[in-house]
Amino acid sequence: MNQKLTYQFINKRIRETGMICRGGFHPEPDDNIPIQGQTCIMIGNAGHQFWTAFEAARFDDNNPLHCWTDSTLTTAAEELGGKVLFPFTGPPFLPFLTWAQRSEAVFPSPIGLLIHHKFGLWHAYRGMLIFKEFIKLPTKNLSIRRPCDTCKDKPCTNTCPVEALGDGELRVDTCISHISGKTGRDCLTGGCLARRACPIGRSYVYQSAQAHFHMAAFHKTYGNVSDEN
Repeated sequence: MNQKLTYQFINKRIRETGMICRGGFHPEPDDNIPIQGQTCIMIGNAGHQFWTAFEAARFDDNNPLHCWTDSTLTTAAEELGGKVLFPFTGPPFLPFLTWAQRSEAVFPSPIGLLIHHKFGLWHAYRGMLIFKEFIKLPTKNLSIRRPCDTCKDKPCTNTCPVEALGDGELRVDTCISHISGKTGRDCLTGGCLARRACPIGRSYVYQSAQAHFHMAAFHKTYGNVSDEN
């Protein structure tokens, strides 16, 4: 094994991209990893450095974030001697949310997004590196509990003005209809109101430009912007 190939070394390289390592696991057959290897390390983002890095080098493409992420992590994986998988290649799509829960202490929130005890709902997974070597990984903290279980008011469940969220699922048609009209402008330009209502991770809330970018991409994928906007 390359002595430099430690989790800390890999994380240092990934941080240069604006992303961070989000824990990992040593795969078992039931994990259904399509690339053979002994170590899987999740890559994601939390904090404003991701958006800053993307904005500085974004591609002129119909899907600039996917294009930039693909190029950036593929280059990093090649330099580190690993392979990379992405959550946006499909269908069929890879079970990234399951792998994320194998990698670190994150939990399904009432609105479906995975919640982190520090980042709240303001984080994402962008890829997973696979290495043929066995690399020692940070121990998953099993003492961390789901923040939602001690959240008395659960504002994420009653903030959506059109009740597009329920039972951990998003009613896409309802949401798209809302953000396509004048009454949904706040959600479209500032980000989902239900997500913004969560009290956890307030210092990690996406900046307005990033929130608008993600909502506009969601809208582009599932519907056409109304003339009312």
